[in-house]
Amino acid sequence: MQHITGISRLQMRFSSLEDTISPDNQVRFIDAFVEYIDISKLDFAVKTLKTEGRPSFNSKVF
Repeated sequence: MQHITGISRLQMRFSSLEDTISPDNQVRFIDAFVEYIDISKLDFAVKTLKTEGRPSFNSKVF
């Protein structure tokens, strides 16, 4: 029986999310739109939820 070989586990591979998303993908428009809008005008406030431990996620992500 033939064995299908994949990428060697010992091989180091670098990739980024930017490389995997095509330049004309819709998610790039959404990302630019979210960065452009001023959420404070929509009565949203960016808050730091905790002051110790690991920092929280950016509120714009949600």
